[in-house]
Amino acid sequence: MRTILVLIRKELLQVFRNKAMLPLLTVVPVVQLIVLSFAASNEVKDLKVAIYDQDHSTYSRRLTQKFAASTYFLLSGAPQNLQDAELLLQKDEADIVLLIPAGMERDLYRLQRADMQLLVNAVNGSKGGIANGYANRVIQDFNREVRAEIAPQILAMTAGQGRIEVNFQHWYNPLLDYRTFMVPGILGTLVTILILVLTAMNVVREREIGTIEQLNVTPIRKYQLILGKLLPFLLIGLFDLAIGLIAGKLIFNIPIIGSIWLIFGFCVLNLLAVLAIGMLISTMADTQQQAMFIAWFFMMIFILMGGLFTPIDSMPQWAQYLTYPNPIAHFVEVMRQVMLKGSTFADVQEHFVAMAIVSLFFGTLAVWTYRKTGA
Repeated sequence: MRTILVLIRKELLQVFRNKAMLPLLTVVPVVQLIVLSFAASNEVKDLKVAIYDQDHSTYSRRLTQKFAASTYFLLSGAPQNLQDAELLLQKDEADIVLLIPAGMERDLYRLQRADMQLLVNAVNGSKGGIANGYANRVIQDFNREVRAEIAPQILAMTAGQGRIEVNFQHWYNPLLDYRTFMVPGILGTLVTILILVLTAMNVVREREIGTIEQLNVTPIRKYQLILGKLLPFLLIGLFDLAIGLIAGKLIFNIPIIGSIWLIFGFCVLNLLAVLAIGMLISTMADTQQQAMFIAWFFMMIFILMGGLFTPIDSMPQWAQYLTYPNPIAHFVEVMRQVMLKGSTFADVQEHFVAMAIVSLFFGTLAVWTYRKTGA
């Protein structure tokens, strides 16, 4: 045990002596958390809308004014024909084009209905779907106002017939704040990435400067050497997690409903898996450049398939299976469940089991690989 503590002290001294490393471990993760959390939003604003008004009536002008008054839309043009309207979409000068047909006001008075058309730029499918929803909301609001003016007696007769009212209650995130959802996931991702890179660069760096051979010829056992080199990064990861939780609470007022000890307990197990993967990368690479390239390869897969931006449940079944050994996927899910829902160990025990298996598998593989290459 004393040998391991000496090695831990030696690794921490190396980290603290590096003046460039200290800000990287303390300040940079907090800055990244703040910047990414403020930038992360699924709310689409300033959508460019062009309105092709063929009716030129009081109601068509009122509808145009409702779009102009909306906080989600910016009027970008008033094309005079269909070709100009389509050209605005092609030039990316409009996200939506609303086509108001001639005789809209007349049809509203005579038929109690009128047809309009929305042309939506759906190159970005998510943005296009949200824009379509916003536009329909404005049109439906306009429709209610018009019906109240044109046929108040009809509305009065049908007001109590077949009416269903839905009372919404948003649990765990009452204000539907996207940052409340994103901050726990971003924090878990940043901690994982930082520790993976540091671990992947560790052994290969000592191999390049020649100190690993000196350690290999000492009577230190393999497990002592590996634990002594990995545990300092575990402590650094826990320290960064603590700083991130404090920053999330003070800056974004992110709640921590569940047990803080459960969060740190899972973080320990999760980081053990990350340390094992990083150690494996470090023993496989001959140079720091190779280690960084391999670590980057894993990081891209972990992030894109980690459920941070897209739900894992919406992925194909084969992709969901691939997320099982992904530390970020489990970290993001546990952080959100414990912090926002107050989940207990029974609710997240499957993630503990998954990370225990991943830690054991990659840890064994890393030790075996180190024995073959480090001797």
